Amino acid sequence: MLNLKLKIEYDGTHYHGWQIQNGLKAQKTYRSNKTIQNVLQLTLKKILQENVQLTVAGRTDAGVHALGQVANFKTNTKLSLTRLRWAINCLLPEDIKVSQIQKVPLNFNSRFCAKSKVYRYTILNRKYSAALLAKKVYFFHYPLNIKLMRQEAKVLLGKHNFAAFAAQDSRERNPVRNIKSIKLITKGAFVQIDIQADSFLYNMVRNIVGTLLEIGRGHFEQGTMLRILKSRERRLAGPTVPAHGLYLLRVKY
Repeated sequence: MLNLKLKIEYDGTHYHGWQIQNGLKAQKTYRSNKTIQNVLQLTLKKILQENVQLTVAGRTDAGVHALGQVANFKTNTKLSLTRLRWAINCLLPEDIKVSQIQKVPLNFNSRFCAKSKVYRYTILNRKYSAALLAKKVYFFHYPLNIKLMRQEAKVLLGKHNFAAFAAQDSRERNPVRNIKSIKLITKGAFVQIDIQADSFLYNMVRNIVGTLLEIGRGHFEQGTMLRILKSRERRLAGPTVPAHGLYLLRVKY
């Protein structure tokens, strides 16, 4: 028995997120349950002639992309890892690819062994949008005070209760998270916001970015981020920015 770790990249535009949707688990075709997990598991089943169950580091929502998603599964295959990756990528659609496969200990779990995750939100900040990037970046035409955004973002570093930046979730979750780093990077008209944390609450990154944009455009004054964080009130924070600007950049172990 082998435990194989996959590094996966995908364009989430045409998928209902990572996870197979409830009530559709028995479906046997891509179209019947168009999630990243379902497409990958069906592909692996064709190649390995085994029922494969993928464990993922972090479940992404509909429209969210990934450059460094990680998943693992157990198999009895005798195929070499090079041949297996080649076979997988030949059968996968163009918007999902496996960039790495490696053997890991049998007790490795992509989700529970992860030390932290890094998400990137990409904004196109200029007066006109980009046709070819419409589903890859968030177009935001208001001028931004990047210096103030960087200053306000610093208050989020460390371990805090992030209830003010969590969307309503049916599952009971501890709102305390530890943000290890947050960076605002400008490249021409693009603004990239990279956030690394031990784990994230539902829509936490998108809500933080929405708040930073309100600060950057002048709707929220200096000192607002700290007040929102301490309030633990979601209604006081900025809007939830669209999913298509968000990327799972990497998972650290």
